[in-house]
Amino acid sequence: MGARGKTTSRTAAPAASPGRAAFATTLAPRELFLSRVRRGVVYALTLVGATLAAGMIGYHLLEQMSWLDAFHQAAMLLSGMGPVVEVKSTAGKLFDGIYALFCGVILLASTGLLFAPVLHRILHRFHLEDARER
Repeated sequence: MGARGKTTSRTAAPAASPGRAAFATTLAPRELFLSRVRRGVVYALTLVGATLAAGMIGYHLLEQMSWLDAFHQAAMLLSGMGPVVEVKSTAGKLFDGIYALFCGVILLASTGLLFAPVLHRILHRFHLEDARER
């Protein structure tokens, strides 16, 4: 129906029943699924790379580590293995603690970005099977 009660030439989509949301009746094509997986991988790698670069810069500037040692320290914390070099300065210790906490969050976030499209597809498939049984 139009704005003044007149019928328009477009057909309206069927309304969802009260209490139920409308959803797709088929899975997304494989190409779309793979593009979502690729996008998640790009986002996760970007997040991890930016965090690694921030850690390297912090260790290089605050602890005067070589770039290789700064990379090694930052990568070990980011991967969850723990620190390698003992940090000596107060500013370095503060950075080390904050960076370690931040790395834990980044590890969880990047894992979520990687697995979200796969988990979404699995749950959607179960939902479709459940809807077909009704």
